[in-house]
Amino acid sequence: MNRMTMVDLHTHTSASDGQYSPSEVVCMARNAGIDCLAITDHDTISGLQEAKNAGQEYGITIVRGIELGAKEDRHMHIVGLNFCEEARELQSLCNKLKQSRDERKYRIVDFLKEKGIEISLDEVTEIAGGEVIARPHFAQVMLRHGYVSSIREAFDCYLDTEEYQKIERYKAPAAECIDVIHQGGGKAVLAHPYQLGMADEALEQLIAHLKSVGLDGIECYYPQHTPEMTRKYLEIARKYDLHISGGSDFHGEAVHPDNLLKPIPLDISWLEPLRK
Repeated sequence: MNRMTMVDLHTHTSASDGQYSPSEVVCMARNAGIDCLAITDHDTISGLQEAKNAGQEYGITIVRGIELGAKEDRHMHIVGLNFCEEARELQSLCNKLKQSRDERKYRIVDFLKEKGIEISLDEVTEIAGGEVIARPHFAQVMLRHGYVSSIREAFDCYLDTEEYQKIERYKAPAAECIDVIHQGGGKAVLAHPYQLGMADEALEQLIAHLKSVGLDGIECYYPQHTPEMTRKYLEIARKYDLHISGGSDFHGEAVHPDNLLKPIPLDISWLEPLRK
């Protein structure tokens, strides 16, 4: 018999591009009725120990997680869940990604300057706080100085355009992302499949390929998934014997106002035993 747990398996903190610290996110999750929370910051695991400590304080199970962008498509993200604390290969990839982000931040400043947007990298770094400097940090500075009217506008008009892709950072192929997660003893999940914008047949072919290189699950439950999308992803998961995951992709209302912490009833026996 399935055992349902109230979970959120996709969240972000100030360790990457989230608004709140790991401990604050854990506290907010407790207040939202979540029993099991995965912290899945972009390209870093630096916030996990703080989250683990807060989980013990607030009585919430914390799952070690990460979100990795894949080289094949700018909207293809692989979430890693329940890997071990050491996860040396994963940490090595994180170090490589951090170096690439550090190099990219100067290109972003120059790119925006060409568009007539003058922003201070020091201000971006101050907002970022953690070791990861990401596009939402630039978007927040742009919003603060009136260059855009919303975070979404910053992405739609500048930071997620075809022209912007010419200065994008290094990303590992999906197969490598999956492999390093597995080497750390974790499970690899395709995040928010709707963002890929693929027709049904093409998406299924992609998922079949990812399954062949080790994909473990699909994020079927996601705030922007319509009921029809969710049904489709659940069918694909069953067809390819993939585990069912779900999460809010919470960053904080200042970053993604439509993605709020929300408990999702899921059978997560496929993640057990959860690592301490």
